[in-house]
Amino acid sequence: MTAENPGGRGLPRRRLLTLAALALPAACSTAAPPEPRATVAPATAPASPAAPHTTPSATASPSAAPGVTPKPSATRTPVRGGPVPFRAGRAMFGSYLALRGMSLREALALRRRQLGRDQRIVHVFYPWDGYVPASEPAVPASSTLMVSWHGAPYRTILDGSADRAIARVARRLAGMNRPILLRWGWEMNGDWFAWDGSHNGDDPAGYVEAWRRLRRIFRKQGADQVAWVWSPNWNSSPDSPWNSFQRYYPGDDHVDWVGVSGYDFFAESPRTLFRAVCAAYGERKPIILSETAAVDHGAGSKAAWIRKLAGWVEDTPAVGAVVWFDTDVQDDSPHNFRPDTDARALAAYRAMARGSRFAG
Repeated sequence: MTAENPGGRGLPRRRLLTLAALALPAACSTAAPPEPRATVAPATAPASPAAPHTTPSATASPSAAPGVTPKPSATRTPVRGGPVPFRAGRAMFGSYLALRGMSLREALALRRRQLGRDQRIVHVFYPWDGYVPASEPAVPASSTLMVSWHGAPYRTILDGSADRAIARVARRLAGMNRPILLRWGWEMNGDWFAWDGSHNGDDPAGYVEAWRRLRRIFRKQGADQVAWVWSPNWNSSPDSPWNSFQRYYPGDDHVDWVGVSGYDFFAESPRTLFRAVCAAYGERKPIILSETAAVDHGAGSKAAWIRKLAGWVEDTPAVGAVVWFDTDVQDDSPHNFRPDTDARALAAYRAMARGSRFAG
């Protein structure tokens, strides 16, 4: 995300950095630009003019380098999306729900009454320290569970000291006996988490190694129903060539879905927020808008942005899921991300949720 931190309960505030995605291809179906060689830094994403910096309250070849995507095997045709399959023309629609004074079960019931449908994805956050519940009974069997699992400093993973803890998490998730979208170490191209490049010696390659180690451990533990979601922020902070999101990509054989976080803190359009990631990976991987919500800028802006989002997804076939950050209890944010803060916003949200494009 660009500015703030609706990426989990009680996480630190982020610095604001707005980057305009200029001169990008017109549609995600356009061939993605070639990724840089390991020895050549990728081009810096173009920055918007006068953007203020503010501080608000299957195994890939071991030789594949960060930022270089291994060619898929010619002898197999993997399911697009892995254990959580992508359905062309049908995007799954869901949310992270944390509403003041409500349990998750009560919040899900409220949205069911308002929208006339269940959440296709229910998003939860788990800490790095190994806590994982035995089940998520509030999440309907018809819904896909998406787990955002906090990351850790790369050395904690690469030195092997966390292997047993990682294996316990893998076994616990496998024991839930349901398909799970696992979003580990999200927004690694920012500068607000312990697992981002800035806090790990400006070393995206370390993130790639850590990701691959986790996936190997999960595979050994039989957590085969987990679909791996690699999810950068829509723009990078710092905006430096070494920190471009492509540098952190673990490789096609290690990723099932490509996610992206983006909120309209400065009235950015959905195209500005999501276009770059979609253009880079949308031909090879299904895209999930893994964290998004509209900010109220007044004059019906929240409803207008929701309608823009619905239209952009309608025109972007690579998008296979949209997950709203639906909360009014994010302590470190002045914003209310609920879609029902006013009648027009709720009507636009209901229309989007009921649209055939969001019937995945």
